[in-house]
Amino acid sequence: MSHSSTAFAHLRIDGLSKSFPDRRVFTNISFSVPYHDRVGIIGENGSGKTTLLRILAGELAPDAGVIETFTVHGDPMHIGLLRQEPQFPDHLSVAELLEASVSRLRTAEIELDETAQALAASPENPKVLDRYAAALEVAERLGVWDIEARIEATMHGLGLEELGRDQPLAQLSGGQRARLAMASLLLSTPDVLLLDEPTNHLDDRAIEYLAQVITTWHGPVVIVSHDRAFLDATVVSILDLDPAPQPHARNDADEPLHTIGATRFTGTYTDYLQAQHEARQRWQHQYDREQAELKRLRAAVQDNQMVGHSDWKPRTESRIAKKFYGDRNAKVVARRVNDARSRLQTLEQHQIAKPPQPLRFHGLDAAGQPEAPQRSSAETVIRLHHASVRGRLAPVSVTIRALDKLLITGANGIGKSTLLQLLAGQLQPTRGRIERLEDLQVGILAQESPFDKLTHHTARSLYEHFVGAAHAATVPLSTFGLLSPRDENRPVSRLSTGQQRRLALAILLANPPEVLLLDEPTNHLALALVTELEASMHDYPGAVVVASHDRWLRDRWQGRHLHIARDPADTVDLG
Repeated sequence: MSHSSTAFAHLRIDGLSKSFPDRRVFTNISFSVPYHDRVGIIGENGSGKTTLLRILAGELAPDAGVIETFTVHGDPMHIGLLRQEPQFPDHLSVAELLEASVSRLRTAEIELDETAQALAASPENPKVLDRYAAALEVAERLGVWDIEARIEATMHGLGLEELGRDQPLAQLSGGQRARLAMASLLLSTPDVLLLDEPTNHLDDRAIEYLAQVITTWHGPVVIVSHDRAFLDATVVSILDLDPAPQPHARNDADEPLHTIGATRFTGTYTDYLQAQHEARQRWQHQYDREQAELKRLRAAVQDNQMVGHSDWKPRTESRIAKKFYGDRNAKVVARRVNDARSRLQTLEQHQIAKPPQPLRFHGLDAAGQPEAPQRSSAETVIRLHHASVRGRLAPVSVTIRALDKLLITGANGIGKSTLLQLLAGQLQPTRGRIERLEDLQVGILAQESPFDKLTHHTARSLYEHFVGAAHAATVPLSTFGLLSPRDENRPVSRLSTGQQRRLALAILLANPPEVLLLDEPTNHLALALVTELEASMHDYPGAVVVASHDRWLRDRWQGRHLHIARDPADTVDLG
């Protein structure tokens, strides 16, 4: 899946700024994405990643700045945006959506056929010849000769080959809709790809297929993703929308000020992490050295001792000698004190700010221990015996113990979310049975937002609504380090998808459950938080069951691992 190398699309952004009534999103962002370049955009939840993509796609107008898009062939640039939430009419069928996706290719195919017929009728007509040459160039660039094969390859690559073509979109699951939206975008062959969290709902096979498509795409690609392994495999540079604070820039509270703009880094995400770590170490080292020098100079200014020994006296006891040596000693001391005072004043005015502490997640157990009977780590709390849900989950048997840490993996549509819903008691098995201890506290972080009809409330008021005002006073939202104070007072509608997911996680953790179920917990979250979240899972004072396709998490998982296969006989608990 690629364009002809004649496309040569370019994207340039200069001085882009955007604000909403209650906050500034970003200011003075400038970067370029030339032909065949792939940029990964990262940043804290709410830093404007999705907003930036929507501006690049022409869906939002910036407050300031210029966006230049151009191609050497002179045609208008076609920009394709993959949204986190698919948007297409439910009344369409799968086949109708796919045909609409390739309409640009069909048009180019028809134009080529018509101009070829015109050329056959008038082979000497220069206008007809020019029209045919232009149509041929477009057809080659879009690859109109293999439309049907491309549709089949794309559907297969994204794990949609079993989808009925006459099936209405309204009947598809959320994961199927997301993958179909990706297929639709790729089939439309845009000159520029803008991808917002493209690996959500994709399994390993689909992720590998998408990575291959992206790395061979002949045009600029801009990716917003939480998937660290995917970023490492696809992008060649990183754009961090969290402006780095500067050591010498401070506000009135003597805190480091953030610069305007964004940080551009050439290399992979892992390379960028290492560079950021080294830069912070250098800053800390400079700060520590300067603080030591400030301490020495302050001591020198306050030191009024004489030069030499305090009991030293001139050899002669004459008044003239005493006065001479006393005056000389006083001048030396005064000069040294003045020099130290001047250096101290200069250093204090331009001193390096203390490296700031970013918003940090305080752990899954920030609110304390689950209020439940003490159990031994080996005590079984939930057991499934060949439990299945018709059309959603093949028979699965699994045992959850009190302190288990279990990772559930499997292909898209295999039933990972359904299994979590069974464990949570939100579903009952069609066949088989489930055993659960009485009064067992189970909490689940679902993929879907629980705030759809409550977005006019602020984050803090919703937190109080769900956990109770009295408990919220004891365990405030700030307990978890998931939202900054300014975001706590914003309407949920103004929060990004990742910030809403942070809020849902805080509500879940306010009353820590004995069994914590996390459905794709790394989706939509900022990369720094994802790392902290993963690190805290193994210290949680209860059972943690995670369903995830995240390869980075899976490669570093230290607990049990249940892999669900399409054939129940192949489902295996890897221990």
